[in-house]
Amino acid sequence: MNRWSINFENRVKGWLMQGISPQRLALTLALGFAIGCLPLIGIPTALCLLLALALRLNLPAMQAANYAAMPLQLALILPFVRLGGRIFGMSAAPSFTASLQQAPMKLVFASGSLAAHALGAWLVFAAPAVALLTLVLTLVLRRIPVLSPQTGD
Repeated sequence: MNRWSINFENRVKGWLMQGISPQRLALTLALGFAIGCLPLIGIPTALCLLLALALRLNLPAMQAANYAAMPLQLALILPFVRLGGRIFGMSAAPSFTASLQQAPMKLVFASGSLAAHALGAWLVFAAPAVALLTLVLTLVLRRIPVLSPQTGD
């Protein structure tokens, strides 16, 4: 590695661990990952930014977790739409071809309905997922010497 990449790596490590406890970093990563799975494309990045600023969380760590979750976000859209349809007792698959033939506005309303189903299902899973991820990540992060509180100095 050259000097520049080592310097950059040290800066990134400093940003990620800047005055943060293992519990707080675990919460930051869990929130970033859960928000990254939000089934609405384009919303998670802005939402992570706002949440990190409002809760004074580590923004680079939260965005890193958000971006790590993006492939999962795409994979979970359809399951969240279907689950949301079951939760709300509605059909999760309206006929788009019929909507297009009748009126374009029906397509817009059908799309909004699908997004609402997906968002509702995500909300059901997000809070327990954040709690579980925070617990597991806290246990893992406490084992990292740089993040552990120094004792016996």
